[in-house]
Amino acid sequence: MKILMLNYEFPPIGGGAGQAQQNILRQFSNSPDLRVDVLTCGTSPGIITEQFSDNIKIIKVGIKKDNLHYWKKSEVISWLLRAGRIHKKLVKENDYDLAHAFFGFPTGYLPYKTAGQLPYIISLRGSDVPGYNIRLGVDYYLLAGLFKRIWTKAKAVIANSDGLAKLAKRFTPELVIPVIVNGIDTRRYQPIENHALGEQINLLTVCRLISRKRIDILINAVKICLEKGQNVRLNIAGHGNLRDELEKLAKDLNIYENVRFLGRVENDEMPEVYQANDIFVMSSAHEGMSNAMLEAMACGLPIVTTHCEGVDELIAQNGIIAKDDSPERFAEAIEQMINDKTMYQQSRLAAREQAEKFSWANTAAMYIDAYKKAICN
Repeated sequence: MKILMLNYEFPPIGGGAGQAQQNILRQFSNSPDLRVDVLTCGTSPGIITEQFSDNIKIIKVGIKKDNLHYWKKSEVISWLLRAGRIHKKLVKENDYDLAHAFFGFPTGYLPYKTAGQLPYIISLRGSDVPGYNIRLGVDYYLLAGLFKRIWTKAKAVIANSDGLAKLAKRFTPELVIPVIVNGIDTRRYQPIENHALGEQINLLTVCRLISRKRIDILINAVKICLEKGQNVRLNIAGHGNLRDELEKLAKDLNIYENVRFLGRVENDEMPEVYQANDIFVMSSAHEGMSNAMLEAMACGLPIVTTHCEGVDELIAQNGIIAKDDSPERFAEAIEQMINDKTMYQQSRLAAREQAEKFSWANTAAMYIDAYKKAICN
């Protein structure tokens, strides 16, 4: 099979979707009968071609980006226009069997325009599903008709969690939307043996600093925990357009010393970051399936989270879902995990056991099956 994969985000640009694609490609590199060209975005203007492996080539169409983790609408349009020309050229010059777009939009727009020449499938990742991102409410309304045409013309539309599939079904009830979950490299992400809570409890969140992640809930919850005598510190790994605003919030609450902004952390350093912390916290309004949560679980971190897509598949006996999205309830959940030492240790073990159920090898194999079905149909 020869596949054209498309994603407007690819490391170091973007977040979980690009990292997921990168891990899937690592598995694909072990399949010599599979040839893959990847069309994605670069960090500077121009076109750069890289050889990912013997059977995988990456073509980066670069634009001028102000922030690697935040997309302006003008940047999206710029990439679509430039990548669109390269996409048409690739389809014309190569005998692809199928196109695979990560994100129904904007990426899915490219194979939609060439559907008469090349069939395609879509991987829904989150923000491409109406209702997922509050910031995009008007855009969802304006683009709803185009979204439906892109989805319905695809050979398959696949979500990465049951929760995201349910959200997508609200938008297009007539479509069957299967689920292929994310994976985790449990050899790379491992827990520290005999880890116990110390005098200061280190909370960790890993995400883009954008409105959907609702980091303000975590910062306010830290304030409440401190007022109740809990010696906690929140470590925030990631960057985004809200960093200045969030730093100001921490200063205004007089807890800046208890909130550390680590900025963007290189992927190679992330296992050590997880291992240096005690509890993983997440306050997202919506997620597809959180790669960061899976990584934290593999490192044996108990989870405290708000309820969102993907959580039902990941949280069993390994964490606490806050009763609601308020800082007060989130602080209560953190306190419960800290104060119950038996729960904490049992959650650590359960987190690792739960993570071991997910693998990138299985994810890649399921996508290969989806490719075969799409090509045959």
